[in-house]
Formats: sequence, structure tokens, C-alpha cells
Amino acid sequence: MPGNPKVLISGAGPVGLTLANELVRHGIPVRIVDKAAQRTDKSKALVLWSRTLELFDAAGYVQGFLSAGLQAHGAQISTGKQIVARIAFDLIDSRFAYALMIPQSETERLLEERLAAAGVTVERTVGLSGFTDRGDSVEAVLTGASGDSETIQADWLVGCDGAHSAVRHGLGFAFEGSTLQSHWALADGHVTGLDRQDHLHIFWHRDGILAFFPIVGDRWRVIADLGPAADGELHPDPTLGEINALMAHRGSPAIAMTDPVWLAAFRINERKVKEYSRGRVFLAGDAAHIHSPAGGQGMNTGMQDAFNLAWKLALVIEGAAKPALLDSYSRERSAVGDLVLKNAGRLTELATLRNPLLQDIRNTVLRFAAGFPQIRHKVADQLGEMDIGYPDSPLTAASGPVANGPKAGERWPHRLAEGPGGCRFTALGLPDPVAGLATKFPNLVTMGPACAPIDAKTLRLIRPDGYVGFTGGPQDTARAEAYLAALEA
Repeated sequence: MPGNPKVLISGAGPVGLTLANELVRHGIPVRIVDKAAQRTDKSKALVLWSRTLELFDAAGYVQGFLSAGLQAHGAQISTGKQIVARIAFDLIDSRFAYALMIPQSETERLLEERLAAAGVTVERTVGLSGFTDRGDSVEAVLTGASGDSETIQADWLVGCDGAHSAVRHGLGFAFEGSTLQSHWALADGHVTGLDRQDHLHIFWHRDGILAFFPIVGDRWRVIADLGPAADGELHPDPTLGEINALMAHRGSPAIAMTDPVWLAAFRINERKVKEYSRGRVFLAGDAAHIHSPAGGQGMNTGMQDAFNLAWKLALVIEGAAKPALLDSYSRERSAVGDLVLKNAGRLTELATLRNPLLQDIRNTVLRFAAGFPQIRHKVADQLGEMDIGYPDSPLTAASGPVANGPKAGERWPHRLAEGPGGCRFTALGLPDPVAGLATKFPNLVTMGPACAPIDAKTLRLIRPDGYVGFTGGPQDTARAEAYLAALEA
């Protein structure tokens, strides 16, 4: 048996695997279990957005995803007869200015193989059947397919175990929200008749939405809403003939699918917990928030939960930071979850309008708004999750206004080389104050690269996940020291 880990992760989907990889990269022993016998063979979540790719890049293993995925450079919304709007992903403020289309099955494969190369094997057909937070550790009961149980002690437990999370149920957290009153169809197969295979194609037809997402080659994901649904009502899975009829009616008679890999009907749930943690137990990904697939934000938001939590756990476990650092996780990521839930809900409402007059107004307003470069830019950045920040975080502090560049709480746009520890704040600014901070707080701070003269006027502390924690002038070294002293163990 692998024994007692520092962190036990329940759930080996993209979020759990991301968290495990990040903790192992920081030298933290983990165990990761999943009751499924094997990883998914379905395409499921299809896109890695720019901000997620930046985080994988900073961690040093983005290349595998880039090699396995397809770059989508834009989206086109039409009625089937007229173009309503075009969105260019090239406008995203990132070195990864595109949507990387990659099936979830491939994402999980890449993450699991990397984890195995680091010496950690996903324990499959093993489920978390119970746990107790003892205050100084978590006692967890793991049960295998044979029914045999093992009781272990972990310093921390993280539930990445999806919408039906055993960890969330064990915490007794309410999963507040609702199920949308509509049926949806999904098809994954080989499609012909679509122009520009590096674009998402969305049809706002009078009778409902029809959306196409490229995967690889001539394989596409197709999603369509099927109309109102009553409480508890389930729709049968669509047939290939029904999908082709929908595509011909709402899109074009020239569009056709063959050799479907996956046909399914589904309902959309919008739910979220208020708090992402209690004591030594945390939630991440679908265990904490589920929402409409509009915008493709779900998996990305969950992975970014994992990146946020991993560096904080690592610093606390290493003894470099106070356990209170972990209190910021729920506050930061719950606020992001609220934002993503709201944005995805709005997109879904717009796409599923049924009233012809409201549809015409929607199309006219969007066509007008899309004529402004600033609006197109803002929409692209929102999709790429570049607008996410932590302005209200307890880790965000500023001494006066910043004359240039990102403010405290905002994303730092440049790639920073990792220090030897790989999990420290990066100090940027004039050499003397930066060197002083790195010397005084060696377990928390590393010196960043020399700044351009205009940036040198601002003293910044960049968090390990690439967000600005502290900003001030060169004269604010004492305040930067106080910021770090409040975190230091």
C-alpha cells in the first residue's frame, strides 16, 4: 500500500490530475484515487483556454497539450442566412491567443502519464467511503472494488470528485442552484460541409441553437437545444438521423455527420457551493461548481482551482507559510466561480431565446456591438479567462496607485522563470529592494529578472500562480516586508 500521504486527492479527472501533478512538482507526496476502472474515453470537455495554457506553460509541461490539440482561432455566429458576429481569438492578450481544442480523454491521458513518470499511479476502482477531520490530520477510509477497506491518515483531503462529490456530501455542503428547463443533444462524429475548420460555428436559428466545435481532423462536437423540459424529465439519446436533420434544418443541408463516436441527451445544471473548504478539507472543480457548457469554462475553471490551491498547500506543507494562507483559496475561487456561473448563464439565455422579436433584437444588438474593436477584444479576453483576477483577496495589497502595468490582484502578463524552489513569490523592481526581500524571506521570495525602466518604478510581488500580490513604489519596501511577514510561518 502507498501509505499515508501529505495530500489525498479524491477524483482523477482533469482537475484532480492537475492538482496531483502540481503538488508532485513541488515535492509534496500525494495519493490520488478514483472509483472508475479507467479514465474517460469520451471527448467531454473540449477546450483549454489561454489562461490555463499559460499556467501549464509556467509549470513546464504545456507542450504535450499543444502537440495533441487543434488551435481554433475564432468563432462565427450566424442565423444560417446572415452572419451575426465574428470573434477572433487572436485578440486574446496572451502568448496562447487561441482556443486549444483537445478531447478530455486526451487531456487526462497526458496528465496521468506525466504523473506516472513522476512515480505516482492513479489508484483506480478505489473510492473514498468516508472521512473525519481530526484537526491535525484527516482520517479517510478507502474502499476497493472487492469491498476491502483501508484507513489512512492524510494531512489534507481535496475532493475533485465531480458533481456527485463524496467529499462535498461528507462536508454537508449544500449544492445550491437549479436544473435548466430544457433538453439538449450532443453528438461527436465526423462532419463534412463546414468551412473554416479552425473556427467554432454557432447557428442561432429561430427554432434553437446549433453549435459546432472542432476536435481533430474532420471530427466535430455538435450541440443543440431540443426545447423545454419538465422537472425530472429525461430525453432519449438522439439518433444519427435526428442529428443530421437538426444540422440540415438549423445550419445547412450541406452539413452532415457520419460515424458518430458519441450520441447523448443531457440537461444543464447550474449549481455551486458557498465555501470551497472547511478545516483540512477542500473542494475543486465540479465538486464545487457546475454550470452551462456555454463558453467552455468548466474544466478550465476547475484546473485553475487546482493551480490556485497547489502552491498554497505546498508552501504550508513545506513550513514556509502559515496555514492561514489556505483561507484565501475559498474566498478567491468562490468569487471566480460566481463570475463564471453568471457569464455562462447569460450566454445560455441569449442563445436559447425563443421569442422571434427578442431574437431579432439580440441579433441586431450583437451585430452592432461586434463592430467595436474594444468590445471584440473584451469578449475574447473573457473567453480566454484573461480577465480573471483577485482584487478582493486577502493576498492582494497595494501601497498607493500604480502608474503602469498590472495592479495588485491582476494577472502578470509575462512568463517568469521559476526559482530553485519553484513555488515562491517573484519580486520585481529596482535591484536593491528586490534583493533585500529575497534575502530576508528566502523561503517565500525569489528575485525576478531585471525590469524595464518604466516597470522598475514599481515594486511588485508576483504570486506563484502568476497574479500580482503586492504593488508599491521602491520606497515601500517596509510594507512589502510586512506583507510577506504576515504570510511567513
